[in-house]
Amino acid sequence: MLQVILGLGLLNVWILRASSATSYRGGAAQSLQEEFGAYGLPNWFFYLVGFLKIGSAVLLLTGIWYPEAIVPAAGLVAALMVGAIAMHLKVKDPAIRSLPALAMLVMSTSLVGLQIA
Repeated sequence: MLQVILGLGLLNVWILRASSATSYRGGAAQSLQEEFGAYGLPNWFFYLVGFLKIGSAVLLLTGIWYPEAIVPAAGLVAALMVGAIAMHLKVKDPAIRSLPALAMLVMSTSLVGLQIA
């Protein structure tokens, strides 16, 4: 169940809500792509991270049938969430803006732990 929540959450952010303003966007960004700019990251990095997150989401959902896909996908999500939290800290965002990344970090590391145990 955790992998489905995590996978669908990533797809929601990167496909359905990428151009939407939210109270969790970094800096004064109104879209996901603007958020990467607020962090001072190059435009190509937005596409790389998007590819990695969407790919991880698909692998997490695929893990329903192929459990061996879960640990690498969840581990990658955890690493990306550490990076997301670091970017929020870099631009001195209020802590609340890091909450979605922190929640996904907790879910992804829990998922890795559950699969390894």
